[in-house]
Amino acid sequence: MLDLAGLRELRFASAAGAGGWPFASDPFLVVAPVGVELGDEDAIAAWLAVQPCPVIGIAAKTGAVTAARAVLAACDVVVDDIGDVAPIVANIRKAPLAAMTLVQVLRVTAGMPPEQALVVESLAYATLQAGPEFAAWSRANPSAPHRIVAEEGPAVRIERDGPRLDLVLNRPRNRNPMSVEMRDALCEALQFVVTDDSIASVRLSGAGACFSTGGEVREFGTAPDPATAHAVRSQRLPAAVLLACAERVSAHLQGACIGSGIELPAFARRVTAARDTFIQLPELRFGLIPGAGGCVSLPRRIGRQRTAWLALSMRRINAATAREWGLVDEIVD
Repeated sequence: MLDLAGLRELRFASAAGAGGWPFASDPFLVVAPVGVELGDEDAIAAWLAVQPCPVIGIAAKTGAVTAARAVLAACDVVVDDIGDVAPIVANIRKAPLAAMTLVQVLRVTAGMPPEQALVVESLAYATLQAGPEFAAWSRANPSAPHRIVAEEGPAVRIERDGPRLDLVLNRPRNRNPMSVEMRDALCEALQFVVTDDSIASVRLSGAGACFSTGGEVREFGTAPDPATAHAVRSQRLPAAVLLACAERVSAHLQGACIGSGIELPAFARRVTAARDTFIQLPELRFGLIPGAGGCVSLPRRIGRQRTAWLALSMRRINAATAREWGLVDEIVD
């Protein structure tokens, strides 16, 4: 763990290059930026912001000692206590390339228009699909689309009442995963909204016990190649279509909202949640990053550091925490 003096020493020793990288024994940096401030904190922050590894900051105050704000702001994740670091670094060690890619995408897209940021996210996701971490997960979990339970009715149920449109994810037995079928149906429904100005409001929800458990893992690895997968996302990404009509969309969450099950609704103008809602970003365990728009939608609601914490820790948060952070606007019964 590096204090300000240690950061200065490491920055000098690395000749302003990389102080940490994904192939090191510790593919991360942990900093508690306290100590004598010499006026070079902005330079240290700028150096940290380009490190090819996650930077974890510890913000705990001890008496009159506080961490340098500029340095903490440059960190990818900020925790209150050293004890909170262990589970995060354990996950980073298991997927250092995905962890590095995640924080780089969050850094570079922070000031981008969301439409452009989605392209960066997709390119990064495609890169990881060709990487060793996703390959290892895929070998242990081969694709099995034939095991998806067939359900009757449209994947997205569309109900219109005058100027109001209800879009309901309609695969409750499978817990509404974002399958190819669901993705295409949702894109078509949202494209209809974009082209019809008479639709004043749209309510997005999920049938059954939960909103969505995210990407259909039984379909993972079925794309011909990562480049083709990126091309498909460029044409058939629900998040991109939702952006064009987001001001008219509200989303209601319940139960599990995992991966794309929170990445997509976070684009909506208003998000409500039942009290049993829980939210999780589990993509790191696959050697991937959020790829349904989460690197764009979540930071714009809860900030880059909390988004990185969700993705790197893979911890669940409940509806109350989501409301406190601003990921959910209201909890409803």
